[in-house]
Amino acid sequence: MSSLPASQVEDIIDTTQDSDPGDESDENDNQPSAEAASSSTSSTSKKKKKKSKALKALHALTGNSDKVPQALVERVLETVKSEGVEGSEQANEENVRLALEHMKIMDVVKGKAGPGGINRKDMGEHKFWATQPVPQMGEGDPIEDGYIEPSKPREEVRQEPYPLPKDFEWTTIDINDPNQSKEVYDLLSLNYVEDNDATFRFRYSAEFIEWALKPPGYFKEWHVGVRVKSNQKLVGFIAGVPLMLRVRKNKIMTSEINYLCVHKKLRSKRLAPVLIKEVTRQVHLKGIFQAIYTVGIVLPTPVSNTRYYHRALNVSKLVDVKFSYVPRNMTLARMIRLNQVNDKLTLPGLREMEEKDIKQVAALFSKFMERYDMIPIMTLDEVKHQFLSGNGTGTRGDGGPGRREGQVTWAYVVEDPNSHKITDFFSFYSLPSTIINNPTHSTLEAAYLYYYATDVAFEEHADEDGKLKKRLQTLVGEALVAANQAQFDVFNGLTMMDNVSFLQELRFGQGDGILNFYLYNWRTAPLAGMNSVGGVPAGRGIGVVMI
Repeated sequence: MSSLPASQVEDIIDTTQDSDPGDESDENDNQPSAEAASSSTSSTSKKKKKKSKALKALHALTGNSDKVPQALVERVLETVKSEGVEGSEQANEENVRLALEHMKIMDVVKGKAGPGGINRKDMGEHKFWATQPVPQMGEGDPIEDGYIEPSKPREEVRQEPYPLPKDFEWTTIDINDPNQSKEVYDLLSLNYVEDNDATFRFRYSAEFIEWALKPPGYFKEWHVGVRVKSNQKLVGFIAGVPLMLRVRKNKIMTSEINYLCVHKKLRSKRLAPVLIKEVTRQVHLKGIFQAIYTVGIVLPTPVSNTRYYHRALNVSKLVDVKFSYVPRNMTLARMIRLNQVNDKLTLPGLREMEEKDIKQVAALFSKFMERYDMIPIMTLDEVKHQFLSGNGTGTRGDGGPGRREGQVTWAYVVEDPNSHKITDFFSFYSLPSTIINNPTHSTLEAAYLYYYATDVAFEEHADEDGKLKKRLQTLVGEALVAANQAQFDVFNGLTMMDNVSFLQELRFGQGDGILNFYLYNWRTAPLAGMNSVGGVPAGRGIGVVMI
């Protein structure tokens, strides 16, 4: 009996971490992966271990195969066949089942293990999520898209806040109040997402928090906090903002849920599930019954999985703080040389986005995004907010080289000099991380690829003949230059949108972390993220950047 290539099985495991039988949600479940805070781009030893296990499993082909669900086997087999990789003609249910069993995929499914070394304690039993209107393990793809539970009239929504342990009380955070905004900053800075080695932790600035939590039409009631009654200290937080979403053919108003955080010393109090339920109640009171969120671990049930990639800019610092490592066959000097970028922006017509560009950028963005299966739908005010409101104050240089004071977002357009038409735009945002216990460096300056668009995508056969790929490679290459001018250390991206087409060419290195996308109270078939799905190229199922 022929076996599947080990590398292919590894790829399939990445696409099947979309199920887990329940959840008593851990404190940081509704958060970006800690991979965004830290990931080595040189995980050679880990990969070798994974491959050796895979090869042993595939050569042995023995074990208790009845533990792997039939739906999971069929999903992997379908993916193997559709991608037509070497050895796929020999793939059948038996050898797929045995390979998955040997590679301990069920440990991931059951919450005992996960991507990037996540263990049972990290992932929890997930009993909480078994009570929520989310797709559960083994359900399979829906016959048609739609809600899981119907919407309710406002009077049927729970009117009273959920009870907290006796020493705590609810609070609504006013982000417009500098003191309360600082409280959120302090809580997140000391207690939010860390990497598995507790080396890096996200550090959200007050300007970032304001940009992220105050889009047009936001509701202050969705900024939910928990305080200690005795001293009024903020020890828990979760936030939602409204987001019009298109999922395939359906347009639905959702809440984008993020920043779930509980003080480290209170993780045993089980505040996280109550925070989730309370923000859900507040969202329901506004007549919204769907949500989107991302998590670095496996919960029931991802609609897609994406992987982090990292482009080194300040190689020496990244190596010094152990974000990256010098490969065995490489020297530091050569690594620095290979990752150099231009000193100046060179693309003709490229300039910073201005308020006068909003209408053109909005139109270009809207048309370009039609190419993806799940996207945000933005008004002109939202386009202005997302790309310009985080632009900082003063002039470039006031906040350091290439930066304005308090700058969070960078947005650039390409303007045709004759027609003054905006033909392209790209953007990225700043989300630094605290470097924990490093004697030399305190902050990792990380830029994250945000949205982009180009009218080259509308040209006939632009995809097939490589024109689109080449243009996006040029645009994001210029983004790297702009980020380097602003003294970012690393530029991060995910396998979403068209990113897969240029990551390798621009020397992005594959990270260890997975970011899973979830929809609350909405069923749809899996979307192409880390891998292609149903003929949709990798990445193009996901067009929503979660900040």
